[in-house]
Order: sequence, then C-alpha cells, then structure tokens
Amino acid sequence: MHTVMVVSIIIVIIVLLLAVITTSKAYSYKHTVDPIDNNPYISQEEDETNKS
Repeated sequence: MHTVMVVSIIIVIIVLLLAVITTSKAYSYKHTVDPIDNNPYISQEEDETNKS
C-alpha cells in the first residue's frame, strides 16, 4: 500500500515538473508577425471595399 502511494506521488511530481518546464518554454518563445506587405489578403480587402 505504501509503495503504491510513493510511486503515485513520484509520478505526480514528474508530471508537474514537465508541465512547468513546457509552460516556461512556451512563454519564452518569441512569436513573429508577418509584415503587412506580404499579406495577400490586404489588396483583396481594399478592392472589395472600393467596389461598394
């Protein structure tokens, strides 16, 4: 009974550590945004607004 509890606690600690490590790596990732010049939808939207 005690061994099951110890193994369960170890598994919970490992999962918690992996979640914290993954979250910290996700927050440190630098996201980039495409420049407006490279957006093919801008010219289509401008054409549609000019037609109406």
